[in-house]
This record gives sequence, structure tokens and C-alpha cells, in this order.
Amino acid sequence: MNMRHTRRWPASLAVVAVLVLQLLIPTQISTFPRWVMPALGALLLLPLVWMNPFHLRRDEPWLRWVELALLALLVLANAIYLAELIFYLNSGAANNGLVLVKSAALIWATNVVAFGVWYWEVDRGGPFARAPEHGRTEERADLLFPQMTVDLPGWNKWIPGFTDYLFVAFTAATAFSPTDTMPLTARVKVLMAIQSAIALLTVAVVAARAVNVL
Repeated sequence: MNMRHTRRWPASLAVVAVLVLQLLIPTQISTFPRWVMPALGALLLLPLVWMNPFHLRRDEPWLRWVELALLALLVLANAIYLAELIFYLNSGAANNGLVLVKSAALIWATNVVAFGVWYWEVDRGGPFARAPEHGRTEERADLLFPQMTVDLPGWNKWIPGFTDYLFVAFTAATAFSPTDTMPLTARVKVLMAIQSAIALLTVAVVAARAVNVL
């Protein structure tokens, strides 16, 4: 049986990566100390790692609320940085193309990783609900993966892992729309719409202007 879904550490590592990326945001577009958001994120991540450092073994309802609060904070911080970057872009002081390119790249990468964790957390009630060994009632699917629509040998018991959700986030940020995996529920459609909007603004508006400045 595929047990990838029971691992906690890939999602934790992804969150740490997001916090590090936010520390690298150029000071030109940050109106508050860069350590504030990563510090808040680290405080929320700490109990999650403490309770389930490597695998999802202890299932407590409050842990999921902490996880959702952490993910909301990451997306909010990224949206704030994007808004500040757009403001900086229109302020007339944006004469450093490298700063704009670096900022856009960091915001785009953060967008991918943060929403990858979001999809991992919400699909079918979360990783605990998807794990058959926990005996929880699995909710309806939020995402329709290609492996769920075909009858191929060796794939009948397939369960998506974190890498699969990260790939969904990557393709959504690249194509600005769903690709091979379709959103089924309203909550995931909203998440994907927000992610695509952030990616579109970052790539099509900010990065395009940055190239002209170079």
C-alpha cells in the first residue's frame, strides 16, 4: 500500500522553505521587518512538528486548525508582499530590475509551495482522513487526479502524496488554470483561483515590467 500520505515531514519542509523565501524578500518592497511573518509562521509550525515530527500519528482536531491558520498566514504574507511590490513598481522608484526580478521569483515560488501544502491539507478532509490506517471517514474528493479516472494495473489503491499536490500547485501557477488534475469542490476552486491570480499578477505584470527595466 502507498503510505506516502502519512508522512508529515515533506509538508513541514515545504513550510520551512516558504519561511526562508520570505526572509529573502528585498527590503525595498517590505514595509515591515522581514522576520515578522517567518517568526509567526515558525511559532505556528512548532506544535505541528512537535506532535508529528515525521509521520502523522497523533490526530488532534486543534492541530488542523493550527495548520490552516499557518497556511492562511503564509498566503496572506505573500499577497502583502505582492501588493507592496506592485506599489513599489508604480511609485517611480523601481529602477532596479534585479530587485524586481528577485522579488517576483520569490513571490512566485512561495505561491507554489504554500498552495501545494494547502491542497495537501484540504483534499478529502486532510491527510489523516485520506490515510486508511486511521479509520476516519474520508470526505469526497476535492481534486480529481488522472490516476483516479483510469483502471491501470498497480494504480487501483493509489493515494496522492505531497509531491502530487505540489505538482498541482506548480502547474496551476504556470498555466494560471487547472491542467491534468481538476478541482471539484468550491473550496479548492477558490484556492486555485487565488493562486492563479497571484501567479498571473506576479509573472504577467511585475516580471514583465522588471524585464523592461533591465
